[in-house]
Amino acid sequence: MIRRWHTAALALLAVFALACEGAGRATPGASGKPEPTRPATGYPASMAALGDSITAGLGACLAYVACARNSWSTGDNDAIQSHYQRILEKNDRIKRNADNLATPGAEADALDGQARRAVELKPQYVTILIGANDACAGRVQDMTPVDTFRSQVDEGLARLKKGLPKTRVLMVSIPDLYRLWQVGRENEKAVEIWSRGGICPSMLADPTSTADADQERRESVRDRIDDYNTQLRQACRAYGDRCRWDGGAAHRVRFDVDQLNRFDYFHPNAEGQKELADVVYPGRFSW
Repeated sequence: MIRRWHTAALALLAVFALACEGAGRATPGASGKPEPTRPATGYPASMAALGDSITAGLGACLAYVACARNSWSTGDNDAIQSHYQRILEKNDRIKRNADNLATPGAEADALDGQARRAVELKPQYVTILIGANDACAGRVQDMTPVDTFRSQVDEGLARLKKGLPKTRVLMVSIPDLYRLWQVGRENEKAVEIWSRGGICPSMLADPTSTADADQERRESVRDRIDDYNTQLRQACRAYGDRCRWDGGAAHRVRFDVDQLNRFDYFHPNAEGQKELADVVYPGRFSW
């Protein structure tokens, strides 16, 4: 999820790009273009996913690359039971109309650009999960300020609302990175990879330290994520009836080490993606 420590990861993405299955559109059509949309009633006939490397499925396959086929949102792997797959069971018109626009390393300032692409595709359902990278800075003082975060989220949402006024938007809360530290700090391999790879240093640097300064640092990141989630909830409410907040469901997920990939012990593996898909699925598309 982390832009500031993603230099090495992005290099790996370039090396293994051809190994990545299912990037972008879940099930491409012959024309490569989305089918015409219809009024937003019942189950949607098209969707798009916005966000960062969680939604892109980084590390959820057999290589440390984006793996859209295992995305909780648009994935087409039957084992995930993504939102795309659940909707497909109710409306097969979505089969050629699921686009994953999420980008590894994306922070809130990337949301507007992703929203611009979504408007061009005209999806009837959009999922958004963004913000972990804004908290995962090299230092606590480098985290995105809360006011800045909110303005960047509002900018992206405004573009969606103007371009896709009938589209339903699902705003997903940021997962609990403090919980991640709690479950991984006693895992020798996780500690090694976090330390060697500089994974989310604002939270995970010196993961075994019990020093007051390190605990205060972690709590500062935890509190900032809480603040971001408050802003996401409020931004969704301000958007109007076409936006639904997940109620903090993603943040409440009690991920354990077995639901993390073994490349960075940070991003969810296929099992973790499945769990995320389940807890934030809206069930009915009545908004």
